[in-house]
This record gives sequence, C-alpha cells and structure tokens, in this order.
Amino acid sequence: MGNIYKALTIAGSDSGGGAGIQADLKTFHALGVFGMSALTAVTAQNTVGVQGVYPLSVEAVEKQIESIGTDLGTDAVKTGMLFSAEIIEAVANQVKHFRWSRLVVDPVMIAKGGEPLLQEEAVNALKKYLLPLAMVITPNIPEAEALTGMFIQTMDDRQKAAQRLYELGVKHVVIKGGHDDDGDEAVDLLFDGQEYSFFTNKRIETKHTHGTGCTFAAAITAELAKGKRVKDAVQTAKAFIQAAIEHELGIGHGHGPTNHWAYQQTQLS
Repeated sequence: MGNIYKALTIAGSDSGGGAGIQADLKTFHALGVFGMSALTAVTAQNTVGVQGVYPLSVEAVEKQIESIGTDLGTDAVKTGMLFSAEIIEAVANQVKHFRWSRLVVDPVMIAKGGEPLLQEEAVNALKKYLLPLAMVITPNIPEAEALTGMFIQTMDDRQKAAQRLYELGVKHVVIKGGHDDDGDEAVDLLFDGQEYSFFTNKRIETKHTHGTGCTFAAAITAELAKGKRVKDAVQTAKAFIQAAIEHELGIGHGHGPTNHWAYQQTQLS
C-alpha cells in the first residue's frame, strides 16, 4: 500500500458528530490519513447546543496517548478541546516525551452557542505549556482575543495578535476570519514569524457551520502528516472547509454540521 500516514487527535467527543474527534477522524479519512484519537471529555451535544460536558481523568487521557505513542506512533498531532489546565499540562508532557513536532493546536474555548469549553486557568496553561510546542495554532478572532488580551477589529489588529502569539513560541499562527462579518469574503491570516499570507474565500451565508474550526485544523494536521509545508497545508484546509460549508447537509434544528465528504467529491468530479 505504500506509506501509511497517521494523525492523532486529542480532543473531546461530539455526540452529534459535527465537531470534536468525530469531525477530526472524518477529515483525516477524507484526506487519506489514518486517524487515531485520545478523548479528553465526552459531551452530550447536538446542533442546538451543548447539554452536558463530562471530562475524563488526566490518567485516562495520558494512557490513551501512551497507547498510541508506544505502538502506532503518529506523523502529526492535533489538539482540540482540552478542558482543564491539568489535561493541557499532561498532553504537553506526552508531546515532548514522544518528540512529536508536527503539532496543531486548535484552542477550542467557546462553543457555537456561546458555552465556554475551556476553564479560565486552562487558558494560562495553554500559553505556558502547549503553545511553545506547537507548529501551528488556529484561533478564530474571539479565541485570539482571549489568548492575547487584545481587541481585534482590523486586519492590522489581527497581524499584531499573530505576532503576539508567535512570541509565545508558536511557529505558525493562523487567525481565521470566519467571525469577521465585514464584507463578502472570509480571509484567514497566516504568520510564520517573518511574512504574512492571506487566504481568501467567498463567504457562504449559512447557519450550518458546526465544527468548522475542528475540521479546518484537522485538515491542516492531515496534510502535515503527509509531510506538506504549513502554507500548502493551510491552502488545502481552506479548500476542504470551503467545500464542506458550500455543500451543506442541512441536518439538525440548529447549527448543522459541515459536509466532510464534499471536498473528496469535488476532487473526483
């Protein structure tokens, strides 16, 4: 079969299947990468909201990661909802222990419905332990504001925020433009410490955007697992998420999930 590329997601479970590890594994699979997972929490959620969050113990998270690291190994790692400072520190220790360098951190803080998914002290732990290990971080604008303490309104603000995040030790910063309601284009910004790159797509008017952040970061992770450069990985992830939003499934009564097989189908047609 040739080389089998592998990616590990360390994140929460979404019972509705649109976000979290379910979205990550679907994305890995669609991009031809073997997906593995370590759960940090089980959530009861659907397109309408989050009905419950049930975190796993730190030991349970550690054991899952150890099981992957000591046997299968991985070419890239993605973190999503890590829930607590203790889990964040444990994950950072495991990433260091196994010397996993292709780490994508999606700093999941707030659900689409507005519920906080990361405890306050966990934000500091994220900055202290995990971000210095990250090859890529993928915050949306509210998450970038929470991590930098800045108010982000203009593209200039976004560039400054990217610099601040870079200074925390992250090698590449992607600040997503989906929350910027200005204009009919969604612009994502990539900063590598020296130059800024901009990725622009037509904004799609839809409420079916549940799991877009997870899916986008997972697509970057899958491409990095194949050995792609960060800029190329972001380009593919942008195309992947655009297809996933454009070809909506229209399921659920609230913010529905995106279409994880759309990109594959558009490539085949």
